[in-house]
Amino acid sequence: MAKITGRRDGPGGRNEHYDVGSRKGVDRSVLVREVERGKHPGHHIYERDGQKFIRDNPDSSKRDNVNR
Repeated sequence: MAKITGRRDGPGGRNEHYDVGSRKGVDRSVLVREVERGKHPGHHIYERDGQKFIRDNPDSSKRDNVNR
């Protein structure tokens, strides 16, 4: 499983692009579709104000969170 890291490159620090392992600058909409299709176990979709974002599944580690 590749590490997913948000770039915080949108308004207010919102993640519009993500780094997924060696894939850099993956658009949020592309990654949302991949997570919805189950290609990234350990991650889920969070919807806020009608926009979908990627989140790491909860666990006791902060190191593996998307915004770390």
